[in-house]
Amino acid sequence: MSDAVITVILTQVATILEKQIREELSLVCGVGHQFKKLKSEFESIRAVIADAEKRQVKEESVKDWLEKLKDVSYDTEDVLSEWITAMQKVESDGCRASRSRKVTSLFTMPCFGFDRVAFRREIAIKIKKINERLSDIAAEKVRYNFSEVLSNEILERPKTASFIDDAEVEGRDVDKENLIGRLLGRENRGKGLNVVSLVGLGGVGKTTLAQLAFNSDEVVNHFDRAVWVCASDPFDEVRIARAILEFIEGSAPYLFELETLVTKIRNYVEGERFLLVLDDVWTEDFRKWEQLLKSLKTGKAGSTILVTTRKESVARIMGSSDLLRLGGLSVADSWTLFEKIAFLERKRERFEEVGRKIAEKCKGLPLAIKAIASLMRFKATVKEWEDVLRSEFWELEEAEAEGLFPPLMLSYYDLPSNVKRCFTFCAFFPKDHAIEASNLVQLWMAHGYLAASTGSFSVEAERVGQDYLQILAMRSFFQDVVRDRDRIVSVRMHDMVHDFAHYIAKNECSVIEFNFDFQRRMESSHKRARHLTVVRAEGSQFPNVTNVGKLFTLWVQSFYDTPPIISQLDRVDPDFIRRLLSLRALDFSRNRLGELPKEIGLLIKLKHLNLSHNPFWELPETLCDLYNLQTLKLSGCHHLRRLPSKIEKLTNLRHLEIDRTSSLKMLPKGIAELASLQTLNKFIIMNDRSNAACGLVELKSLNNLRGCLKIEGLGFAAGAAEAKKAELRNKARLSDLEMDFSPLIKSDDSQYEVIEALEAPENLESLQITSYGGMSLPRWIMNLTKLQRIILQDCPNCAALPPLASLPLLVTLHLEGLNSMKCLDFDSLGARANGGATLAFPALKKLKISRMERWEEWDVSVGGAAMPRLRCMKISQCGKVKALPALLLRGSMLRKLRIDGCPVLHRLYNKESGELWSEIAHISKVRVS
Repeated sequence: MSDAVITVILTQVATILEKQIREELSLVCGVGHQFKKLKSEFESIRAVIADAEKRQVKEESVKDWLEKLKDVSYDTEDVLSEWITAMQKVESDGCRASRSRKVTSLFTMPCFGFDRVAFRREIAIKIKKINERLSDIAAEKVRYNFSEVLSNEILERPKTASFIDDAEVEGRDVDKENLIGRLLGRENRGKGLNVVSLVGLGGVGKTTLAQLAFNSDEVVNHFDRAVWVCASDPFDEVRIARAILEFIEGSAPYLFELETLVTKIRNYVEGERFLLVLDDVWTEDFRKWEQLLKSLKTGKAGSTILVTTRKESVARIMGSSDLLRLGGLSVADSWTLFEKIAFLERKRERFEEVGRKIAEKCKGLPLAIKAIASLMRFKATVKEWEDVLRSEFWELEEAEAEGLFPPLMLSYYDLPSNVKRCFTFCAFFPKDHAIEASNLVQLWMAHGYLAASTGSFSVEAERVGQDYLQILAMRSFFQDVVRDRDRIVSVRMHDMVHDFAHYIAKNECSVIEFNFDFQRRMESSHKRARHLTVVRAEGSQFPNVTNVGKLFTLWVQSFYDTPPIISQLDRVDPDFIRRLLSLRALDFSRNRLGELPKEIGLLIKLKHLNLSHNPFWELPETLCDLYNLQTLKLSGCHHLRRLPSKIEKLTNLRHLEIDRTSSLKMLPKGIAELASLQTLNKFIIMNDRSNAACGLVELKSLNNLRGCLKIEGLGFAAGAAEAKKAELRNKARLSDLEMDFSPLIKSDDSQYEVIEALEAPENLESLQITSYGGMSLPRWIMNLTKLQRIILQDCPNCAALPPLASLPLLVTLHLEGLNSMKCLDFDSLGARANGGATLAFPALKKLKISRMERWEEWDVSVGGAAMPRLRCMKISQCGKVKALPALLLRGSMLRKLRIDGCPVLHRLYNKESGELWSEIAHISKVRVS
């Protein structure tokens, strides 16, 4: 972690010195010399960091030396960031001023409103004091006789095909059958609630085994209801009760009283045979469990609770009638798992002998085996394998290691330094937290972990972050990896990997629950914390903490979704904001904040601000003083009516997330000046626009947009000339586009002219057109040969479709509310030649047709195949459609068919009396209602 901070510092110093030389500025009080001295000291220390970080494991004095180094490094970064921000702010203000008057220099223009001479003198004094501290640390390093070790900085782009299958399990067949038998209560029939505990060391595979049983056909078919909840530490009975209801209902309830929650749970489980899995339980306080347990006893006889825990004492407290101790894998199973991951296509003969010895050192812990095997995949010679076998890390005696830390330590020190710092930052998240990949990458970016060597951010910094995620996943530092095509969407960390990250990060990353004891614990054991997560206990007030002056990251984690009616609002004390002047990242999401203090504008180093799911009506204009801001998250702020009017001042903004903001009806024109913007979930066009509101022309300069974009209010567009000015076709990195014409659906040709002028980029993968009044769809759709999904919704005048059947990659087609359409004619939809025959919709897997009032028939009389890969079809609320085409039903690929609200189809295809039931009887999942 020290090397990570030093890398950022050296980049910042280089930026300052380069600017000094370029502009021939003479810095006050010889501070230029101090900057060069600072650079030299850090470079000399950096050369020995790799050796120091390895030796700290066994040498307490080295650990203390590194703690002092990290402390001064963070203070240095803070001062340098302050100076760089001042330089860049002046440069930016100068560019704007030059439009009307000459550019002023750093020495003639105030910075952030304070006296320029005093500011430069203050920076000079701070750098001088830091150099004095650093000189003492550099002198002290001599006595340790550190070796200069070049860290591994070779970084290959990961190959996604080489990922480990997380579902891969070895040697657990007997354990699985044993556990399933206990869950089904084969030895406990008729004895009421069955509590089973699965006990074992961290990393031994308790959760994996529980998941295998939970998802098995026997368990799924046996129980009326099955619920999975991660309990973790601390055991909060209110939070667990809410999680149970969220699992059952599909959304978090707006309830926070335990009695109300357990009453609702009691009503759900009463008379039902249920399975509840409480994964990773730590509490030994029966009182925390008692009230919830009583509500669960109303279930039907044979209901079961499965508890996974590392401690047998927990199993006894939970009242387990059945206890299953899970041991490590056998030597043979350990080797089987190891070789599957370590060798891939490599010949194993030369490596097998040393490989078996390495596998045995993992003591049968699957997580340890996966971690070390993931490392060995990247070791190409027998000598490298032998070096791992002989590593001193195998002798690590930390009590919490439980045999797992040595493999993780070996994998960690094999990572490049930039990836190391990204991993250790993950200790900032609570245990078992589903980490959103894009959010994590944005946080890494905010702390300079993805900075280029020049000190500026590459346009592809986000892609670099994705590469780091892929590397960490391949090395088994992440689990439960969710992917969308070639991108990682979310990850989790195993508890033991999380413990390891905390071990490496020491006290830099802290996660503390906010309650009456918070302040004492914060002051006593987390003085050095730079990244702090405060988990609010249910019902607690918004925290007002004093010891936060050195924090770089603060997340006040809460679980409130913004309800329709706000009954109780949280308040942020302005003095609390004033104490956070070093922050780079701030997350106040889901905290019921009705307003944000204007003092937020003082946090000029802030680069990441998450205010999502709060009931704000508006945001203070001072938010626009956050010159460094790269990410602003406002998702789910349903009450938000406007954005700050001077948003163009946020020139470094790359991600503006404003999805699910239903009250936001206009965007300020300044959006057009945010040329670095990559994420803009929606773009809004107003009726009767004022000069302050955006029109389509403001989209013209935003050519860095990527991902998803929804354009709302297209019905208010002035015409084709305005639409053409948006130059939508130049947004080449957009993947998903939604065009929404509501609330004004015109039946004349004007909306066709607008949509035709809004030519979408050719790389588009998903297109949705909503509330469109034109009689035909734009011709440019057929240029979008990479389209995988099309949704046409509420287009009442559209009687015919373009030849969509010829789109080669189209997987999903959703037609809804096309009320003028009478016939779906596959020939006119562009069934394309395939040899001597024709092929319609060659890649289509999902077809949904709903609310088509006039639709009566299909014409699928193509001379070849139609929808040969169709898996799922749903027809609903189509009262006149006469039959399903036999050509679609004959194919063996269709697996799921659902028909709702179609009286003619119901009469023909219902199982009881339908004369055509035999045509669909072979489909595995059919519902006709």
